[in-house]
Amino acid sequence: MESRNRNRWVLLATILGSSLPFIDATVVNIALPALQANLGANVTDVQWVIEGYALMLASLILVSGSLGDSYGRKRVFIIGVILFTVTSLWCGLARSIEELIIARTCQGIGGALIIPSSLAILSSSFSDDERGKAIGTWSSFTAMTAALGPLLGGWLIENYSWRLIFFINLPIAAIVLYSTTKISENRSKDQTQKLDWVGATLVTLGLGAIVYGLVESAQLGLGSIEVITLELTGVLLIGIFLLVESKIKNPMMPLKLFKSKMFSGSNVLTFFLYAALSGALFFFPFNLIQLQGYTATEAGAAFLPFVILISLLSRWAGGLVDRYGAKLPLIIGPLIVSAGYLLYALPGIGGSYWETFFPAIVTVGIGMGISVAPLTTSVMSSVSQDHSGLASGINNAVARTAGLLAIAVMGIIVLHDFNLNLDIELDRINMSTELREQIDSERINLAGIKIPEGVEMVTAGKIQNAIKISFLSAFRLVMIISALLALASSFTALLSISGKKKSLNE
Repeated sequence: MESRNRNRWVLLATILGSSLPFIDATVVNIALPALQANLGANVTDVQWVIEGYALMLASLILVSGSLGDSYGRKRVFIIGVILFTVTSLWCGLARSIEELIIARTCQGIGGALIIPSSLAILSSSFSDDERGKAIGTWSSFTAMTAALGPLLGGWLIENYSWRLIFFINLPIAAIVLYSTTKISENRSKDQTQKLDWVGATLVTLGLGAIVYGLVESAQLGLGSIEVITLELTGVLLIGIFLLVESKIKNPMMPLKLFKSKMFSGSNVLTFFLYAALSGALFFFPFNLIQLQGYTATEAGAAFLPFVILISLLSRWAGGLVDRYGAKLPLIIGPLIVSAGYLLYALPGIGGSYWETFFPAIVTVGIGMGISVAPLTTSVMSSVSQDHSGLASGINNAVARTAGLLAIAVMGIIVLHDFNLNLDIELDRINMSTELREQIDSERINLAGIKIPEGVEMVTAGKIQNAIKISFLSAFRLVMIISALLALASSFTALLSISGKKKSLNE
């Protein structure tokens, strides 16, 4: 009875704790058009609101997994929750887009401490027979809490201010901190290893240089000396990072773990699947709000079927892993996700939500619901429990790195396609050279381009239609790329994931 009661507190703390960064991921995406309008931000600026946060997650989540294994997962988890809460307050009080980017970057440090510690606490608290169902429960209820995020956040943005979306985290964090006091500390056997700060620094600087170059190339150009220098520097630093990890005694990312076919395959699958998801979710709110005319509340509600389906299916899918293994759901799930992204590419401008985006959202939700728990279980089960925090950190780092790079690369693709189509559309409109130059100067804002006041109504309508058509073309291209990435993740499962039940260390 005592063990069952303890496990309930474990589930409550880890579910709500993990929900903090997950809620932010969905809510902040809904807020991006509002940030663009209210803080005078361009698309590059709002990319950094996402990318600064994701950069810290991708790089520091690795060392934070080891930190939990060495100094106590509960302790690291609590520090992460406190840091995330304080920086959430800072985000809500930010006075400029630059300050918000800095606050979001610091918030990512808190998220990096929370996520691997949360899953490691969960994984080490349940037996092998119960772990798959426990992770399924975690996935299910985390999705349920995250489901309220877009809806509540959209309502707050529409009726009050985007600032309030960051304050949602404060009461949740208070509950998490209380429930964590009911959990006993559960450290790994290896508590003496030194932390790999050299590796953490190298990977942070390397990813930062690569992403900075990609994002800023929208304004500087891919062929500029600055961008080329940043990309080469980033690749060099990542190469040095891998060399260091292969040589030092206690690496933050032991390359020997990747000798396991199961572990390697799960992480490659994760990269493709979450690159697709991150790219799609970043641009979808811009389509809903700036093209389709949805309010922020309606855009938030549009995500509900996605998170509800994940919450309903994850526990069931986790139970399937306990009985049959992870291979089949990790082949079928991403295939369904791929079909969903293709459905996203079909709608034009206008039309009922139920006939346009609802089928796509439901399809992707079903596919991800089938995939998430089996993928998490396969990663956590492919290493010993003493390294569960490290395994969780690596897998989450792979997911965050995938999103980090996907948003940066897809941003380049979107801007390129948008500009090509906008040139074609604007050439068909009779306008003054001065007006054309004003429109051209705002291309970095994509569908958020503001037409100067005083433009004749018919001409303004034609320009607005040209902007929407051009962004729609770019959006469709993103969804096709996401579909191909999801398809690649399914093939990865076919080739690398074991179909045997409980094949833990193959």
